[in-house]
Amino acid sequence: MDARRWWLSISGMVALLPGTWTDAAAANGQDWGPWGMHMMWGSWGVGMMLMMFLVWAALIAALIFCIRWLVTAGHREPQVGAGHSVESALDILQKRYARGEMSKEEFEDMRKVLQERD
Repeated sequence: MDARRWWLSISGMVALLPGTWTDAAAANGQDWGPWGMHMMWGSWGVGMMLMMFLVWAALIAALIFCIRWLVTAGHREPQVGAGHSVESALDILQKRYARGEMSKEEFEDMRKVLQERD
């Protein structure tokens, strides 16, 4: 079937659909206002159902994300990047002392404070 015939057949079917909906509503004795059909019939109904599905899916996903975030917020471990390790406070203190950033007395005082804290 060439493109012109295909287009004519599709456009003919689309042109007949509104009249069919109006006739169906009249045959059932229903009056849906000036449109002659209920809003949920045809493509409007399918579009609305799809949108409601997407809205509910987004709300449920957001709820699950929030609950997981709240549950795991207090249990996170420090992130170790590529080539990086987690250093303790004593390790950092020893490196600062080795670089000469503090005196021996300052180092000993801070080390005692760290040991009391642990």
